Amino acid sequence: MTKAEIINQISEQTGVAKKDVATTVEAFMETIRISLAENKENVYLRGFGTFGIKHRAKKTARNISKNTTLVIEARDIPSFKPAKNFLEKMK
Repeated sequence: MTKAEIINQISEQTGVAKKDVATTVEAFMETIRISLAENKENVYLRGFGTFGIKHRAKKTARNISKNTTLVIEARDIPSFKPAKNFLEKMK
């Protein structure tokens, strides 16, 4: 499902104009981005899940075709952990 399909479905279910729904969805996504990337805060959505940041440590890797060793720097990556009742509904 794409963002446009989500906007269309929300608009049909609520009767709100697509333009207004698109603005709301964009603001929601931007708020999550800012919370994770800039503020380093997790986002908890009860009944849905948690958006968080995981730290990946520095590691060495090998390029087998060139037989060289690479160093992959430490970095933070976004993650999502679904809520228990969300997982139960998926079963």
